[in-house]
Amino acid sequence: MHSPLLNQYLIELQSLKNELPILDLACGSGRNGLFCLEQQLPVTFADINQQALNELKQTITHEASTFDATKAAFWQVDFEQGTASLIENNYGAVMVFRYLHRPLIEKIKASVVAGGLVIYETFTIEQAQLGRPKNPDFLLKAGELANYFSDWKILHSFEGIKDSDTGDNKQAVAQIIARKPTNLVNCSG
Repeated sequence: MHSPLLNQYLIELQSLKNELPILDLACGSGRNGLFCLEQQLPVTFADINQQALNELKQTITHEASTFDATKAAFWQVDFEQGTASLIENNYGAVMVFRYLHRPLIEKIKASVVAGGLVIYETFTIEQAQLGRPKNPDFLLKAGELANYFSDWKILHSFEGIKDSDTGDNKQAVAQIIARKPTNLVNCSG
């Protein structure tokens, strides 16, 4: 099942005034991008795992009555390699769930067009006490996510323990939904 954040902010995604796609960054099984695609929003599914992308293609093809394949694009990419690049002002929105690579944050911000959105949710340092991941490289410090987007308009911010949307366990997460200002001179913030 997709993240409940997408239900809450679907109108924001639908109201983007451009035809640019939503980037589902490190999409994995694509559950969040598939929800957006089902809502007739263009989506670029990006992940390091080519098999996962192939399975997404098959799902979209086999469920043609649900998904418009012409609105889906697939990008096999390793975002942790220096050669992986996000093009500035290339996406109407970027979604990131359960993934953290700090050097990529400013590139994510730059890749969103002015007035576009970032929807980000990943684990905080408290997650190490609840389960995996435990490596601090993959866990946000208190206030870290909100700080990255402090120069954007914050539509939603949460940090704490919540029920998992993929199971029946508790998770320590930070969430943010932020709109890129239309008046930033430096697009990357």
